[in-house]
Amino acid sequence: MNDMEAVLVIMVLLIIIGTINVFSASFITAEMNFNNPYFFLVRHLISIVVGAVVFLCAAKFDYHKLRVFVPFLMVFTIGALILVLMAGTSVNGAKRWIGIGFMQFQPSEIAKLVSIIMTASFLGSKIDNHKAIPLLNRTFIIAVLMATAVELEPDMGTALLVAGIPLLMHFIAGMKIKWIAYTVLAAAVLFGILVTLQSYRLDRIKSWYDPWSQAQGFGYQTVQSLSAIGSGGVFGMGLGRGVSKYSYLPEAHTDFAFAVFSQENGLFAVLFVFGLYVALAAYCGKIARRAGEGFGKMLACGIMLLIVGQAAVNLYMVIGILPVVGVPLPFISYGGTSLILNMASIGVLINIGRYANAETKRRRPDEQNIVIKTERRNLYRLK
Repeated sequence: MNDMEAVLVIMVLLIIIGTINVFSASFITAEMNFNNPYFFLVRHLISIVVGAVVFLCAAKFDYHKLRVFVPFLMVFTIGALILVLMAGTSVNGAKRWIGIGFMQFQPSEIAKLVSIIMTASFLGSKIDNHKAIPLLNRTFIIAVLMATAVELEPDMGTALLVAGIPLLMHFIAGMKIKWIAYTVLAAAVLFGILVTLQSYRLDRIKSWYDPWSQAQGFGYQTVQSLSAIGSGGVFGMGLGRGVSKYSYLPEAHTDFAFAVFSQENGLFAVLFVFGLYVALAAYCGKIARRAGEGFGKMLACGIMLLIVGQAAVNLYMVIGILPVVGVPLPFISYGGTSLILNMASIGVLINIGRYANAETKRRRPDEQNIVIKTERRNLYRLK
């Protein structure tokens, strides 16, 4: 099994697990609110079908040509982020969705992937030409503007990803240590400002240290999540038998889907899913190393940070290591736009791997000729 086949298998396994978990975690809420226990499952399956089409297109489309579409992608994304602020659907006081018929999509999810593509395009040219990498560049400033629009929805967790992943890509690309230090300091200051701008965020930070002190307040989700995970034990309560989804755990099929999965399937299943994400990170790294040019390398790294980074943040949030930030678990949490964009990202990753393999095969005859010529030269010297 090569790297691309392994990535595809991992994605399919995560989607299967996620589909089962979405139904198990949502059928109670769906029955109570929509009189249809399959309400969320049907929409999830539709998203999988759309995602599969997008995945196949991304896997076959030459990823090098994405650089040509960067200006269009930036304009479209910024326009969509502005539109959602002006005419978006408001849910729980936040405008994050634009309605299209019976479905909705989140421009902020698109912003994650677009910020990665445009950053990879900028950094790739710097790497290929062996030029220094400045942080204050037009591409990063546009990513920050996108993140600012997402923050106004408000959605701080996603905003941090839209700006944070490009920032980490600058680090990976080899930005100077002093700029890294300045950036970390500036990010810490900015994070403090963003937290204090909204009082509920400060309350979440306070409850993060001791959620049981506010078990009926801002620590409620964390306490219920930890209780669900703990009650699952080693083997779990059994599929569909978890009790936390019975209105105890808010967002049981979205941000806290993994808590329900842990309760129903137990420790071994949790370790299996964790292992899938670790394996995905390893294969992403292998594909990035084999990519023939800077754009492919940085794009593969960005996709790894997008999927595995979100998984790490969500898992840390669910077990209480991080405060509640509203970041879904890729392929496991319910969310159509997120699922489709993650499947598209895997398609791009497989595309990078295919071109890397083709480049390796093309180079092999030349390398073999070099070895043969070297051996002949050594034999001639011995004679």
